[in-house]
Amino acid sequence: MSHKGAVAAGHPETVEAARLMLEAGGNAFDAALAALCAACVAEPVLASLGGGGFLMAARDRQTRLYDFFTQTPRCRRPLDEIAFYPIVADFGGTQQEFHIGLGAMAVPGVLRGLFHVHRELGSIPMRRLIEPALTLARRGVTVNAFQEYMLQVTKPIYASTSESLAVYGSRERAGEMLGEGETFRLPAFADALESLAIEGDRLFYEGEMGQPLVADARNRGGFLTADDLKHYRVVEREPLSVEYRGARLLTNPPPSSGGLLIGFALRLLEAADPGDRGFGSPEHLDLLARTMDLTNQARIESGLRDLPIDQQAGALLDPPFLARYRDEVLHRRRANRGTTHISVIDLQGQAASLTLSNGEGVGYLVPGTGIMMNNMLGEEDINPHGFNNWPLDSRIASMMAPSVLRWPDGRIAALGSGGSNRIRTAIIQVLVNLLDFGMDLEPAVEAPRIHHENGFLDVEPGYPESTQNWLADQFPRHRMWEQRNMFFGGVHSVALNAARRVSGAGDPRRGGRWASSA
Repeated sequence: MSHKGAVAAGHPETVEAARLMLEAGGNAFDAALAALCAACVAEPVLASLGGGGFLMAARDRQTRLYDFFTQTPRCRRPLDEIAFYPIVADFGGTQQEFHIGLGAMAVPGVLRGLFHVHRELGSIPMRRLIEPALTLARRGVTVNAFQEYMLQVTKPIYASTSESLAVYGSRERAGEMLGEGETFRLPAFADALESLAIEGDRLFYEGEMGQPLVADARNRGGFLTADDLKHYRVVEREPLSVEYRGARLLTNPPPSSGGLLIGFALRLLEAADPGDRGFGSPEHLDLLARTMDLTNQARIESGLRDLPIDQQAGALLDPPFLARYRDEVLHRRRANRGTTHISVIDLQGQAASLTLSNGEGVGYLVPGTGIMMNNMLGEEDINPHGFNNWPLDSRIASMMAPSVLRWPDGRIAALGSGGSNRIRTAIIQVLVNLLDFGMDLEPAVEAPRIHHENGFLDVEPGYPESTQNWLADQFPRHRMWEQRNMFFGGVHSVALNAARRVSGAGDPRRGGRWASSA
């Protein structure tokens, strides 16, 4: 049976890999996994088998979250033995400090997730799924403007080792990163992926492919050991379910916090009716900004980070706790990362929402594989208790929130975003556009966005001048961006309506595209 359907992702080649699987009769999950592999070549800063991710899988009215995010190591070493140091990434409108060095690497999960999901949900042989990625890695991908920007932003990382610079550096301009129009090739990755397709993920986690990583971590200041790799497991979870405006959102549950914070924000908004305020009006954006602010406050006041996993949803979505914040939304007036997303839906109504992150990468490639390792232990946002204070052998929390949206009439959509702590605000705004303002998918994704956090408001262009002036008056600490930017996320989305017709939107902020094979 030909499933066919639609895909949205952050690069045309990522989209094409998924589309080819749909055309070949594969299901949404085959397509998503092929796209994952292709993204490791086409979106090198954002996706890697050395990072972590999540897949929300919907089929036959059943939905399951596959957690293959990164894990903390099983033991610690003295800090004077660890390679761990800061770099500053310049995003143009803002700067951010990250930490790299082999001591910033967490246990990777993407590769194990790829094989686990394929065994559970795939219908096409792994050797067929990886063919688009093999072609890209050997033939090469032409660097586009967005990838040039990403490599330039992360130059302090990708030029930090001779091995990394040899792969990501320009062949024409010594010491510079690859630029727009140049060709990026990753032949070692193709060879490694072919070997993995034959021998399986144990080749990396328990076999010879992962041994150089373990040896380098031991000898060059990392934490990772053979036991860390051997004991890594994919965790299947029940999604967090939140109803809003008659639709049901199924999103990432604890221990990750992104889906839970989205659910909290929707609970605040459900009594406020943003749709009555007019899109882009001062009232609309004031409501969104206050909701974002209060959601962040609630995250802190609830003690979410310190609660056991099974208590987190109850604490944040507890009715009395919600009521206090809902009152503030209704009555009180006022006087920033390396992640990509893939959404696939097939004509059988199966949906895959897949979010991947490599942090920013750590500058270290696993020898002989072309696999860039993550720097998750160097990410301040996901290390709330401070660097090198992480609990041993624990799944790292994430803001990533791959989601599926279901309507009572049978419509279904898959969506998610990159963007670190902007993930939840990007997704919330798209949901409000869809469910409160009645927008179609493409305008809902392309509409301008704001982000409010820690008393600072960021505003994309596209709102009426009168609204921008009002925001500037009401939010003294603000930044008016001159153009759309990846800072505001990348909500790549696809949908299937009741008549089994597909639609989609690739978020232009992160080079997004969408295509249909129907």
